[in-house]
Amino acid sequence: MTSCALLFPGQGSQEAGMGRELAEARPEAMTLWKRAEAISGLPLREIYWEGDAAAMSDTRALQPALTVVNINLWRELAGKVRPCAAAGHSLGEFSALAAAEVLDPETVLQIVSLRGRLMAEADPDGTGSTLCPMVDSTGSMAAILKMKQEDVEALAREAAVEADALLIVANYNTPAQFVVSGHRDAVALACQKAKEHRGRAIELKVSGAFHSPMMEKASRELEPLLRKAVWRKPQFPVYCNLHGRAVTDGESAKESLLKQMTSSVLWIETVRNQYADGVRRWVEVGPKAVLGKMVPACLNHLDEAARQELRVELVNSLESVENFSA
Repeated sequence: MTSCALLFPGQGSQEAGMGRELAEARPEAMTLWKRAEAISGLPLREIYWEGDAAAMSDTRALQPALTVVNINLWRELAGKVRPCAAAGHSLGEFSALAAAEVLDPETVLQIVSLRGRLMAEADPDGTGSTLCPMVDSTGSMAAILKMKQEDVEALAREAAVEADALLIVANYNTPAQFVVSGHRDAVALACQKAKEHRGRAIELKVSGAFHSPMMEKASRELEPLLRKAVWRKPQFPVYCNLHGRAVTDGESAKESLLKQMTSSVLWIETVRNQYADGVRRWVEVGPKAVLGKMVPACLNHLDEAARQELRVELVNSLESVENFSA
């Protein structure tokens, strides 16, 4: 059985009908959906199996629902693979911790349900949520593409100074894909500057400035639940968003997650550190291909011979689990 690194996606990987086939085929998978609905207080199956795009993008529902999908897929796959590592992008980090048995699924669902609600309510002027009254939001995010890292960082600093508002690089996804997060005026200015530098900018439909200091209040309110949880030794190393390195004990995982909501996602470093530690095969476990596409992009410094060794696969359905080759 070949070892591999598991990758669990976060917000943005959701799609209509996700997780339904597996839940209808496996009673234990359906049970996890029902448990997530009880914890979150939201009709998650109705939203994701019958709802519209606006409802599905609401972070209050998205966080527990996507976590259920990720965990159910992992449970189905678990007997066919021997993980040597795991990582999750933003919200997906909680699925990685569940897979590595650092946190039990019940605790993870409690955390992500509260996390989703707090993040939806984090904006000082309103929620930006489709599940509660909509008020104008001061926090925003935008993807910046086709620009080098140092140029994006410089652009973010300039936009923050000129707008006299908070702005940081929140996601380091690939060497040509970044996300800035902060006050909407600074984000708009950053988008303008990116286009002037022949980059591409896409404002994201989110309810706030995630992975920035604007999430400080939400982070503080989530902290008691994180500290109360039982954090166990990982069954395999989990690479954390905060620093991109592996953690091999529960306390280190907890300390990383305490800072995650207000810190950048260092995904490039995560993938490169996994490669440096010997990973050559990655399996994305989630509704659709998102993170797998980033792996070769993050490893663009390798020569052609080294790139030929890389294997990236997707497990997103019962059929893909059945066809999975260890």
